[in-house]
Amino acid sequence: MITTWLPAENIQIVDSVSDWKQAITLSAQPLLAKKTITEDYIQAIFNSHRELGPYYVLAPGLAMPHARPEQGAIKNGLSLLHIKQGVSFAAEENDPIYVVIMLCALSGDEHINMITALADIFSDDERLSALLKASSMESIQTVINGQ
Repeated sequence: MITTWLPAENIQIVDSVSDWKQAITLSAQPLLAKKTITEDYIQAIFNSHRELGPYYVLAPGLAMPHARPEQGAIKNGLSLLHIKQGVSFAAEENDPIYVVIMLCALSGDEHINMITALADIFSDDERLSALLKASSMESIQTVINGQ
């Protein structure tokens, strides 16, 4: 199911980014290109970050930025940005962030379904570690596909 929301063309690998804003902007590009989200969606994430801090940093090395459906979601989708050198999100003990998974869901139920699918990866220490250390498209897809 997760590969439906996160096809290979929504996965990017970069060596580095200048800051957390660039990480979010870059992670949004596949979703923007497919008209899954609007620019407003990215701005809503920035606004929430400014008001609440990095609320979407879930674990050491892992961030999952998202906004509310009415803030620019057009379709359900995920994108993944792997940053080899990591970047600070000002998330204290969880920095640096190596994997940014942008989530876009049209409803609360769809959001829960996506989170549940991702939780299978995040709750498995070996899979999460493998995802954070992955350096190729093949190794990322292997982790996502549960192989």
